[in-house]
Amino acid sequence: MAASEAPPADPAVEVAPPAKDSEDVTLDAILKHLGQFGRFQLIIFLLICLPMMFHAMFSVTYVFTAATVTHRCSVEECDLPGSNYYEPHTNWSIPKNGKDLDSCNRYTNSELPQWNHSVDICSADHFTKNKEACAHNEFVFRDDEVTISNDFGIFCDDEWKLSMVGTINNLGQFFGIPIGGFVADRYGRSFSIALGGILGAVLGVIRSFSPSYGWFLVFEFLDNMTSSTLYSTCFVIGIELVGPKRRVLACSVITVFYAVGEVLLAMSAKAFHDWRILLRITYGPSLILLAYFWILPESVRWLLSQGKEERAKNILRRAAHVNKRELPESVLDKLVLANRDKLQQSSESRFPIREAFKNFKWRIANCSLCWIVHVLVYYGLSLNVVLLDGDKYNNFAYIALVEIPGFFMPLLIMDRFGRRYSLCGLMLASGLCCIGTIFTGADQPVLQLVLFLVGKLTITASFQVLYFFASEIYPTNLRNSLLSFCSMMGRFGSMLAPQTPLLAKYYANAPAMLFAGAAIVSGLLTLFFPETTNVVLPTTVQEADAIGVKKQSKSKDLDLVVTATQAQ
Repeated sequence: MAASEAPPADPAVEVAPPAKDSEDVTLDAILKHLGQFGRFQLIIFLLICLPMMFHAMFSVTYVFTAATVTHRCSVEECDLPGSNYYEPHTNWSIPKNGKDLDSCNRYTNSELPQWNHSVDICSADHFTKNKEACAHNEFVFRDDEVTISNDFGIFCDDEWKLSMVGTINNLGQFFGIPIGGFVADRYGRSFSIALGGILGAVLGVIRSFSPSYGWFLVFEFLDNMTSSTLYSTCFVIGIELVGPKRRVLACSVITVFYAVGEVLLAMSAKAFHDWRILLRITYGPSLILLAYFWILPESVRWLLSQGKEERAKNILRRAAHVNKRELPESVLDKLVLANRDKLQQSSESRFPIREAFKNFKWRIANCSLCWIVHVLVYYGLSLNVVLLDGDKYNNFAYIALVEIPGFFMPLLIMDRFGRRYSLCGLMLASGLCCIGTIFTGADQPVLQLVLFLVGKLTITASFQVLYFFASEIYPTNLRNSLLSFCSMMGRFGSMLAPQTPLLAKYYANAPAMLFAGAAIVSGLLTLFFPETTNVVLPTTVQEADAIGVKKQSKSKDLDLVVTATQAQ
C-alpha cells in the first residue's frame, strides 16, 4: 500500500476518540492511540539497528587496523628465513620486556663486527648484556596479523603514528558532528542516515586500498566525518515515533545495538587478520544503506517542524494501518492546525544564548569537564583492554558486552538515589576499579580483566545518567545547543584516549592512573550540580537558574530523551 493512500475502514481496528479541541491533538496523544510501541515502530527499530551497528564498527576499527603487532629483532647471526618468534637463542640474544621479548632491541654480539658468515657465532658466550636497536628495521613476527604497522613499516620510534590514527578518527567526528546535525535538521533524519551511511561505507572500502600511511589517515578522517552523525540520528528517528512512556526504554534498547556492533567487529577481526580484508568485510555490507533513501520513513516530528504536513499525515496514516488502528482525518487536520500555531510561536521566541553562558558558565564548564572525562575513560578502557594478557579479540568483545547492562542500570538507580549521587557514585566506582587494576598486576589476569569490565560497566551507566541529567539542567530553548556544546567538548577526551596506550610504554600503570584520577575528581565535582530529580523541566533561563534554589513542582511528563540524544 502506498504511503499517500489512506487505509480502508476496518471493523476490527480501534477508532480514535474524538478530541475536545485542537490543543488536545498533539503528536504524543496520537502516538498513544496508535500504540506506543506497535508493529510500525518495531519496523523502524529493526531498520535503524543496521546503521547503529555499522556506526559502532566504523568508529573503532582503528583498534585493530592500527594495532601494534608483536615482534622482535631479527638476529642475523642466529635467525633463518623461517625462524619463529620464540627460538632457543632468544633466551640470550633478545632482552625481556616483562613476560614478552623486547620489540625494538637486541643484545650485542662481540663477534659480529668481524663475522664472515663461515663460522657459527650464535652462542650465549658471544652475546653481551649491552642493548642495541634492531638493524635495518628487520623483525620476526609472532602472529600472522597484518596491520598498517607491518604493512607500512611503522615500528618502535614511529609507533606514535599508530596512536595518531585514533586521534584523527575522533578529529573527523569532531568536525562531522555539527555538519551531520545540520544535515539532519535541514534535510531530514532518514536522509542523514542514508547519506552518512553510504558515504562512510564508500570511503571505508576505498581506505582498504590505501597505498600509504598518509592516504590511510586522509580516508580515516573523511570516513568518520561523514558517518559520525549516525549514532545520534538513529537515536532520534527511533524514539520520535515512540510514545512518551516508552522513550526511556527505547533509549536504552537502541544503544544495545552499538555494543552488538562492537562485538561483531571483534569477532570479524579475530577471523580476518589482514586489515585490508577486515575493512572490506566491515564496510562492504553497509552499502545496503543506500536503500534507506527510499525505505526508511522520515521522522514525523521533523516533518511537522519543517511544515511538511502532508508527508507527516501520510506516515501517520501508514502507522495507523500497520498497527491496526483507525485515525480519523479530523484528528490529523487538528494536529496540523496546532502545529502551525506552534511554529508561529516558535519563530517569535527569543534565543538568549549570551544570557545562558552568563548565568550557567560554571554549570557548562562542569558539564563539559564531565563529558571529557566520560569519553576519555569510556574509550580509554576499550583501547587499553587489548593490551591485557589473553586474547585481545575476546577481551574487546567482553568489554563491549558489559556495556549492555550498563545501558539499563540508570533506570534502576536514578530515581532512587537522585541524579547527582548516581552520577558521582558511578564515576567513583569506575575510578576505584581503575585503581584496582594497578594493584592486581599482570600475575592476576582474570581479576584484572574483571576490574576492567566493572570499570567499563559503571562508566557506561554513568554516561547514560549524564545524558538524562544534563538535559534537565538547561532550559528548553537552549537545551540542544548547550548539550551539543558539552558533547563537542567531550571530543577532546576521545582525541586523547588513543594516545593513552603510549603512556604504558613508559609506565605500565600510567593509563589506569590517568583514568582513575580523572573519574574521581570529576565525580566529586558533579556534587556541585543542582539536583533535578522530580523537578519540572525548565522552560526559560530563569527557571533553569532557579533549580536547586527554590522548589519546583513535579513534572508529569518529562520528555528528556529526544533532546539528550540529539547532542550525541
